[in-house]
Amino acid sequence: MRLPQWNPEAFGAFAEKFARFMGTAKFIVYMTIFVIVWILLNLIGVFGLKWDPYPFILLNLFFSTQASYAAPLILLAQNRQADRDRLTLDEDRRRAQAQKADTEYLAREIASLRMALNEVATRDYIRSELAKLAEELDDAAERRHQQEKAARKEAKADRKSRASQGA
Repeated sequence: MRLPQWNPEAFGAFAEKFARFMGTAKFIVYMTIFVIVWILLNLIGVFGLKWDPYPFILLNLFFSTQASYAAPLILLAQNRQADRDRLTLDEDRRRAQAQKADTEYLAREIASLRMALNEVATRDYIRSELAKLAEELDDAAERRHQQEKAARKEAKADRKSRASQGA
């Protein structure tokens, strides 16, 4: 005799749906209505039949059977969720390690760029050097201008003195 085959993934999905449904207010309302109807029908009797008279042993058996199936289905759903959580955690850990490695690489690159920049003239340094050079050129031009002015004055005085000596 051969046992029936089933898809474990489909059965697991069914267990998750069942466990999810059992955890809702809708399930509690349905069960409450079912129990009330069961008790009323068995107290009043339908066509004189009371299939589960007080103390409702059959109802008790029904609940025991339901609990014996519900507990393993809920555990199966929890195990599947734990497996998914474990996979998610592993993926998160892998991503965190990759991000850490990327961050460390970028930190090393930034450090090497800073070291390289210490050996290279920066824009501010070049500007300050150009400003100093421009100031020195301005000073030199001013001195030349003063010297030319003094030379012209001296030449003018020379001409005057020559003109007064020749007259």
